[in-house]
Amino acid sequence: MITFSDIKNNSEINNLILNSQKQLDALGYTEHSVRHISLVSERAAEVLEKLGYDQHRIELAKIAGYMHDIGNVVNRIDHAHSGAILAYQILKDMGMDINDRTEIMMAIGNHDEATGTAVSDISAALILADKSDVHRDRVVNTNISSFDKHDKVNYAVTNADFIMNKEQRKVTLSLTIDTDICPVLDYFEIFMDRTMMSKYAAKYLNIWYELLINGTKLL
Repeated sequence: MITFSDIKNNSEINNLILNSQKQLDALGYTEHSVRHISLVSERAAEVLEKLGYDQHRIELAKIAGYMHDIGNVVNRIDHAHSGAILAYQILKDMGMDINDRTEIMMAIGNHDEATGTAVSDISAALILADKSDVHRDRVVNTNISSFDKHDKVNYAVTNADFIMNKEQRKVTLSLTIDTDICPVLDYFEIFMDRTMMSKYAAKYLNIWYELLINGTKLL
C-alpha cells in the first residue's frame, strides 16, 4: 500500500509543490507550499480520526491534503481540476490501488469553493482543513503598504485554532483578528464562500461547524 510517508518522500510530488509556490509567488498569491499543505494534511486526518474512521481512510485524507494544491504548477485558475488529474497519474505510476487514487482525485478535484463541494468523507475533511488555514504566516508579500485585501485579511489573523470535538461532534474554527489592521467584515467579504463550503462539508460528515471570531460566535 502507498503510504503518506511514500508521498512525502516522492521527488516528483515535492518538485511540483516547490514550483507551484514559485508560480504563486510571481502572481502575488498567499503561501500554498509545505507549511500550508502539511497543516491541511494534519487537520484533514484529525477530522476523520476524531470521528472514528479507520486508519486507511485517515491515511488517504493525509495524502489528499498533502497533494491538494499541486495543480497550481499548471495555473492558479482551475488548479483543483488539473491537480486532481496530476495526482491520479502520479499515484497510478506509484502503484496505488485504483479505488484509493480515485478517492484522492475526487477530493482534490472538489476542494475549491468556485467549482467543488463535499462528495465523500475524505473530500469533506479536506475542505474543512483547507479552508481553516487563515493566518498571517501565509502572507508572502513583505511590504504592508502594498497589501491587497486578501493579504490584509490574512495578516490580520494572529491566531487560528482548529478544534475538532469528538464528543459534541463539532468542528470549530476560532480566529483572532486584529481589527486595527482590518475590520471583521472584510473577512466575510473574502471568505464567505469558503465559510459556507465548510459548513456544508461538516454537514456531510454529520457534524456541526462553528466559527468564532475574537470570542464571538458567528456561525
